[in-house]
Amino acid sequence: MNPPQTKRRAPAMGVEQRREMIVRAVLPLVAEHGAAITTSQIARAAGIGEGTIFRAFKDKDELLDACIAEAVRPDTALQAIAEIPIEQPLRERLIEAAATLSAHLERMGAVVGAMFTSGRAMKRPEPGQPNVNARRDSFLTTRNAIAELFEPERDQLRLPPEKLAALFSSMLLGQHRDAEQAVTVEEIVDVFLDGACR
Repeated sequence: MNPPQTKRRAPAMGVEQRREMIVRAVLPLVAEHGAAITTSQIARAAGIGEGTIFRAFKDKDELLDACIAEAVRPDTALQAIAEIPIEQPLRERLIEAAATLSAHLERMGAVVGAMFTSGRAMKRPEPGQPNVNARRDSFLTTRNAIAELFEPERDQLRLPPEKLAALFSSMLLGQHRDAEQAVTVEEIVDVFLDGACR
């Protein structure tokens, strides 16, 4: 007869780990429902009890702020761009980078748009707070990551990699602001590298 087996409990999460887990689990629902998301939906998505939400966040507003912050952070996209093989042709590198950034911009737009639609005003950072320059810093970090993709062709480029990266990033951002004239990432890269004329 075998001895009875005892179930092992998963190791307890720290508060920061729990917050990250909840935000990751809830982000798709926030993109769909915005501020109208309920605590029961949050709990189901994260696989936790409703009370656990409030051991990680003081209230739903703090959780929503954390979701917005996660949606706008470019870290995952930047990591994916850094992993693009530099041996690939420039066109392929740029298509991969454009697809990565487009996915990031779509997720960010979905979350921010859902918040706006559900009636939650976006909080503006106050002067002197650390995140005042976050948007500018995010753009510069993204530009620098894309500039690395141009480095192998530096001697053949009309402009320095940093300027080309800024132009390329601006094209991607502009395309996401004009949904009626949506173009594919391949079209963006083709026009960027070859110009508008055949």
